Amino acid sequence: FGSSHLGWRIETPARRRATGHPSALASAQTRANAMGKVVKPAKAPASGLAAGFNKGFIVTRRDMPQRPSQARGRKSKRNQLIREVIREVVGFAPYERRIIELLKIGSASTQKRALKLAKRRLGTHKRGKKKR
Repeated sequence: FGSSHLGWRIETPARRRATGHPSALASAQTRANAMGKVVKPAKAPASGLAAGFNKGFIVTRRDMPQRPSQARGRKSKRNQLIREVIREVVGFAPYERRIIELLKIGSASTQKRALKLAKRRLGTHKRGKKKR
């Protein structure tokens, strides 16, 4: 049920963070700096108007630490080394070898053909462009 049905609220660290309690703000920022995380810059200040680019109620913005989900997919030295070793051992897939041959020819039509092949094998145009 929680405490809301009783008419009083228990003060917890999570609730302090949610409400923007000053002690919670300072501790979150120092924790982020201590862990060596990148701190994201604050957005542009709100204008106080209901419409426009910076619409919204004027509040004090905080620099939030980067979430783990935002760091996902970033290359680390370890992962890069692992991928290089795997690529060395395994080599290229047959369709990748065919794309490489098409790109070696170098004419515009073969480049287009290579993209078309990559797109068909990988599913989307964007993935195909990234692969070639």
